[in-house]
Amino acid sequence: MKIAQISPLFESVPPKLYGGTERVVSVLTEGLIKNGHDVTLFASGDSKTSARLVSVCRAALRLSNVKDPYADHILQLSTVYDHAEEFDLIHSHADYFTFPFAQRSATPTVTTLHGRLDMPELQGIHRYYKSHPLISISHSQRTPFPFANWVSTVHHGLPMEKYRFHPEPGSYLAFLGRIAPEKRADIAVAVAQKTGIPLKIAAKIADQDRDYFDAVIRPLIKPPLVEYIGEIGDEEKNVFLGDALALLFPIDWPEPFGLVMIESLACGTPVIARPYGSVNEILVHGTTGFIHSEVDDLVRAVERIGEISRKGCREYVEDAFSAERMVRRYEQAYEEVIAFWNRPLSADELAEAA
Repeated sequence: MKIAQISPLFESVPPKLYGGTERVVSVLTEGLIKNGHDVTLFASGDSKTSARLVSVCRAALRLSNVKDPYADHILQLSTVYDHAEEFDLIHSHADYFTFPFAQRSATPTVTTLHGRLDMPELQGIHRYYKSHPLISISHSQRTPFPFANWVSTVHHGLPMEKYRFHPEPGSYLAFLGRIAPEKRADIAVAVAQKTGIPLKIAAKIADQDRDYFDAVIRPLIKPPLVEYIGEIGDEEKNVFLGDALALLFPIDWPEPFGLVMIESLACGTPVIARPYGSVNEILVHGTTGFIHSEVDDLVRAVERIGEISRKGCREYVEDAFSAERMVRRYEQAYEEVIAFWNRPLSADELAEAA
């Protein structure tokens, strides 16, 4: 199958630091090539891939401090659809920007939505393009759009060989991701304060969240109990997660997936999370960690974390969230989209197209 993969341009593929979507695009692209597909990756010019790489910008936009990132994204999509006839299927990870281009193309497109969908302003565009084939990354992510053309839910998967299993628990709690109000790093700090166990925060701070960090989180950073170490890359992340006692994931928003949860489990480190968004789909309470809403319950979960088998955490991810499983699910979704695209049109569809 000849497949175009469209990645957002904010980060390289794979990302050098933070970037869940681009990391998933990388794993999927390499997995498709391993399975014999001919893949062209449309991504930033500093991406590293076995696919044919087509770029409209030399480097990832976030680290290049570009003032208007959407100009390059529109140029990227124009480039893709100028060559649409070269592909059997186009798979976009570039959100609703793809929809107008796909509607006018003779090549089928499917879009994986990676972000939150509960914002009212998204209703209009998704209703207008409600026939566009979509893939969700969790079942809970679909909730705001019951009318959409959902083809499949494909949970993220990891190349397990890149995550080293750490059989022994560490002595600190970990918080990894980005600093934002909905991620609730302040709750992670509260848990550390109540347990007396050190907390290490490795997180990206986006420009729009800088004021929040300065006003709310920075005053809470008091080494050695609470330490902020900044953004980290893949190799640092492996050690950071693997050497932790537990990962704290105290979110307060409809998390679409939460890649860091399965990355932590792959290293053998259990997760203590709050029950929002995809959390109940990804974690198994009492087996891969604990799920609670209130701070005092999260504190008690830390005290019980020795009940969780680190080996069991690793085995769970190997079974449920491997890269191979994710790639197979996407291949099945592609076949379904192509079959539907090539079906004979009904009388009503012919009349509508006339």
